[in-house]
Amino acid sequence: MRVAAIQMNSGPEVPANLELAGKLLGEAAADGCTLAVLPENFALMPERGKDKATVAEEEGDGPIQDFLSRTAAQHGLWIIAGSMPLVSPEIANGRVYGACPVYDAGGVQQAVYRKIHLFDVDLVEKQESYRESDSMYPGEDVVAVDTPIGRVGLTICYDLRFPEMFRRLVDDGATVFTVPAAFTVTTGAAHWHTLQRARAIENLAYVIAPGQYGLHPDNRSTYGHSLICDPWGRVLAESAEGDCVVAADIDPELPARLRSEFPALSNRRLK
Repeated sequence: MRVAAIQMNSGPEVPANLELAGKLLGEAAADGCTLAVLPENFALMPERGKDKATVAEEEGDGPIQDFLSRTAAQHGLWIIAGSMPLVSPEIANGRVYGACPVYDAGGVQQAVYRKIHLFDVDLVEKQESYRESDSMYPGEDVVAVDTPIGRVGLTICYDLRFPEMFRRLVDDGATVFTVPAAFTVTTGAAHWHTLQRARAIENLAYVIAPGQYGLHPDNRSTYGHSLICDPWGRVLAESAEGDCVVAADIDPELPARLRSEFPALSNRRLK
């Protein structure tokens, strides 16, 4: 089956971002993809984090979710929608969920994952600081969803650094991970490929990791390098930059076969 990671340089205008996402999703469908994954913040990369609250939607209702449902049905394409703002218990304080809704090929929402790990870091040498928790509210639930390419474990960006989450998803049956991201250039250059391949190798699972790239309205630069890894850690497809579709053919039976031949997961002694 063919899958796609959608790479974008999203800006501060939701309609323009949706237009670009729609174009790229159409290209993925035309290329024969069964499932496509959008990057983190595909619908909005604002000048200020709390601007996300102005477009936050209730789950199942709103123009961004309507676009996703309509586009999935139009192309007969499963869409894992990176992340978008959903209303949280602290919306009045400008904090939203970074949420990843999943739509089947008929446009029906099948799952929603809310980002658990928020990017609060200080990169002292680079003089960069990030406080995602100022404008985002953390989710609590680990989410996997059955799709035509296998059971998909849903994660978002900073979640990548927490291997215990991926093991939890494996224990829930995941054979594919999606990691939509907006990695900084600094952290991406240092760790992006290593972490993606590590999560694939140690869990014998596919990884589909679409990213934002380039300069954004808040003067933050993101790393790009959207990629697809197989369960042996091989990069099947990658693009460093540009608005594009990164596509590869995957074998949904391969994770189970490898886990049988190389039973590292069943050999675990510490859980």
